[in-house]
Amino acid sequence: SSQNLSEEFAEAARQLKKEAPRIQFGKIDVTHQHDLRKEFNIREFPTVKFFVDGSREDPIDCKGVRQASAFITWVKRRTGPSTVLINSTDQAEAIIHADDLAVIGFFKELHNDSVQVFSETARDVPEMPFGTTASEDVCANFGIQKNTIVVFKKGKPVHNEVLEDGRQNKLDLTRLIKTFTLDLVTEYNLETSVKIFDVPVENHILLFTSTNSETFNVIYENYKSVAVEFRGKIMFVLVDTNEPRNGRVFEYFRIREVDVPAVRILNLTSDAKYKMPADEVTAENLKEFCQSYLNGRAKLHLSSEEIPEDWDKMPVKVLVGKNFNRIVF
Repeated sequence: SSQNLSEEFAEAARQLKKEAPRIQFGKIDVTHQHDLRKEFNIREFPTVKFFVDGSREDPIDCKGVRQASAFITWVKRRTGPSTVLINSTDQAEAIIHADDLAVIGFFKELHNDSVQVFSETARDVPEMPFGTTASEDVCANFGIQKNTIVVFKKGKPVHNEVLEDGRQNKLDLTRLIKTFTLDLVTEYNLETSVKIFDVPVENHILLFTSTNSETFNVIYENYKSVAVEFRGKIMFVLVDTNEPRNGRVFEYFRIREVDVPAVRILNLTSDAKYKMPADEVTAENLKEFCQSYLNGRAKLHLSSEEIPEDWDKMPVKVLVGKNFNRIVF
């Protein structure tokens, strides 16, 4: 909520006042500040923007940061080095074990496009520590031979991404690394829904099933095994059909009890929905569905009425499938 974010923002300002007195924090209620709202294109609340060197042109958007500690890291990485330079294996181990998650970039040399993209990615992912090394000893110790990003979870490597110079994209890396702040398959509930929508992956696949059905374990293992392959491209979500509070999600996807287990893909940007053609939730069927969707071959699943012209007129808004996602989330 805006209130929570406002408190975290104020806490970050308090802490940074001592550490970085040159950074000023301000808060604007744009309800009556129409000119400012228009100038800075404020469409959602709360919005945090960072102005550099006294210029009001092109401020930097700070998206998806909700904790004071992440705000502080985000600001520090914007005003100083965004990753820690690692010179020894001990130093690398310290970073890997300091937190639940850590990301280390292993490079042949420190001045190339890959290092640049990695540093820019670190600025946008303040939830976890980032380290960079070009030490031969450190690379050898971890068995790394090419320019590689490694994500560590609880001290163990969980993902290796080999970088080809000049070929990787900052947004793709940001998406990939941010997905590690969530589980491989995230169960949808009120607490996780905010996190799910904070990760900048616009393709979501949802498995609707009862978590205490006899077939659940087999289906869930299939789902999880395919999630590994599409990490960073499609976010895998589990919706428990036994949970009454998930009713709004079933309505949105027009899922009835007789349809379960069901699999849908949702594109957050276009609000387009896709239904898995096969009924059985096998690894093969899931893989085929995800691949055909990413290749643009999946068929749209239209099950929404048109948006009524006067949906926005009254205090209670009229939601249908086509505007539900945009309005609610």
